[in-house]
Amino acid sequence: MSRLDPGSLSPQALAEACARVMWDGDRASQALGMEIERVAPGEAVVSMTITAAMTNGHGIGHGGYTFTLADSAFAFACNTYNQRTVAQHNTIAFLAPVREGDRLTATAREISRQGRGGIYDVRVVDQNGVTVAEFRGLSRTVKGTHLPEAEEAAPGA
Repeated sequence: MSRLDPGSLSPQALAEACARVMWDGDRASQALGMEIERVAPGEAVVSMTITAAMTNGHGIGHGGYTFTLADSAFAFACNTYNQRTVAQHNTIAFLAPVREGDRLTATAREISRQGRGGIYDVRVVDQNGVTVAEFRGLSRTVKGTHLPEAEEAAPGA
């Protein structure tokens, strides 16, 4: 069986293939019930419903779960080029509380990508379109790819 040649894929197909590979190993996002709604080069949309287990002592959604959703969207957005990319630094501003049952959607978009670094903004909204958080992530490309490069492919690939 031959392997996929990443160089033969369109940018959109490459982004989708990288997201599939990442998703298969992303047990944290899966366990939290996240869903990838859309992925494109430098972009990702990921959603999640706030459960009772995700609420804090104030009876609202724990900010760590909103952060995790934004971080996952950031991760999928910055890993769309078949280069392993990790978070170098990120910040979040919580703008409105979330409650059990709220469906949150995080939309990540690339602002800048130069050399090994990138900047990504993520807006998190609830099911009513209310912005509940704004996240900025700085990425760093590290060694490795998600899909094997053509020269690493099996003979006859």
